[in-house]
Amino acid sequence: MDQEQWTAVDTYIADRLAPADQARDAALRTAAESGLPPIAVSAAQGKLLQVLATSVGARSILEIGTLAGYSAMWLGRALPPGGRVTTVEADPVHAEVARGNLTRAGLAEVVDVRVGRALDVLPELSGPFDFTFIDADKATIPEYVRWALALSRPGALIVVDNVVRGGALADADSTDEAVAGVRRLHDLLAEEPGLLATTVQTVGAKGYDGFTLALVLPADR
Repeated sequence: MDQEQWTAVDTYIADRLAPADQARDAALRTAAESGLPPIAVSAAQGKLLQVLATSVGARSILEIGTLAGYSAMWLGRALPPGGRVTTVEADPVHAEVARGNLTRAGLAEVVDVRVGRALDVLPELSGPFDFTFIDADKATIPEYVRWALALSRPGALIVVDNVVRGGALADADSTDEAVAGVRRLHDLLAEEPGLLATTVQTVGAKGYDGFTLALVLPADR
């Protein structure tokens, strides 16, 4: 099994379960034309976000790391009428591209793009959120998860992307700040009684990586 096979399987899955969508495809093209890095979730991963958000009955969603708005589109489609996605993006250029993409997708009134460093913006949010997706700088991931926990209702789900780092998660000697961040995340999760969490390794069109799922527990659990 290799990257070519993983991509082929992802393509098969997407063709049947996450078929091409004009707005999402346009968002990826616009991102590329605007020089944004090609790091959006895959279609299968986006569909997973939609499934997970729907499964917890999410009406209020928090996203940390907007990029071009591709994952926000998947999350926006998971909402019932009156639902809301609040997404935080540090780069003003990325935020502007995302706003254009979301407007073309008919989601401008559903997705609120906040611009600024997440650690500056998060204290301004009131919550509670039913679902949080974190796909931002990995060195700061533990702090983002602490904020997500503080802003979430019991029963909410927190999803963190890109936590396996091609297997480097297991490397205690790594000097990579992103690896250090995701290792500190796992230290936090091992000690935090308010979260029930696990990490799943994945392969696919985005290569070898993985994501963390953390369920927010009731205070009396």
